[in-house]
Amino acid sequence: MRAGLRSALFPGLVTHARSKPKQHRLSYRIYSLLIDLDELDEIDRRLRLFSVDRFNLFSFYRKDRGDGSGSDLKKQVEQCMRKAGIEPDGGPIRLLTMPRLLGWAFNPLSVFFCYATDASLKAILWEVDNTFGERHGYMIPVEADGATEIVQQCDKAFHVSPFMDMDLRYQFRVSPPTDMLSIRIDTFDREGPVLTARHLAHRTALTDRALLKAFFTIPFLTFRVIGGIYWEALKIWSKGIGLRGHPLPPEEPITFVRPSPAEGKTPHSKVDVHEPV
Repeated sequence: MRAGLRSALFPGLVTHARSKPKQHRLSYRIYSLLIDLDELDEIDRRLRLFSVDRFNLFSFYRKDRGDGSGSDLKKQVEQCMRKAGIEPDGGPIRLLTMPRLLGWAFNPLSVFFCYATDASLKAILWEVDNTFGERHGYMIPVEADGATEIVQQCDKAFHVSPFMDMDLRYQFRVSPPTDMLSIRIDTFDREGPVLTARHLAHRTALTDRALLKAFFTIPFLTFRVIGGIYWEALKIWSKGIGLRGHPLPPEEPITFVRPSPAEGKTPHSKVDVHEPV
């Protein structure tokens, strides 16, 4: 019998709760793939409904993530780790992302979990896409792997929503995917919290049967995601929340967030010093 995949399907729920200047809430069901980048070719061979770099009901294209070149994603992320001062040792890198569905996908957030060969989590690369076709990443070292919840922070460097200012700060709280996944992102301005986003999901074995069930449980997921973004934007605008200008994206594609020398290591991964590529 073949060994099970480390890659998995994660059906779950995403919620957003905005507290100011007007309250606004949303929730929707989604499913994501956790892809061990070392298993891409094996997944392509094993599954009939999922393909890598070619059309299928579900698919994943290497060019959809990273620098968009389609080159080896693991090597790309390992190079980012080196620039962040972390020497990779060949350990697994696992990507949480939504697959293409019938050839099309949009991912507001994809997350690379970067491990060492001893299974310790060394860094997280938060890769953000906006609806203007732009992308930016935040590479943040993990200072205390093994904690039930990893906490990371960084200043906002990339325009995402036309209803959100740029002078904001993110706090990420994540329980890395095992049998379950929990991600919470709090957004703060100088006065306090503005928005809380949560993603809760549970692991399901990655099989054709599970993919087919996901397809019929949430039909046309990726189309629903992009449609939902514009529908929620219309509702936010109708509440009188004005549009912000669209600044140019950062010159460099990734912001490296380093621990503050004044803080040193803390029980959680807290970061304050920002250095672009």
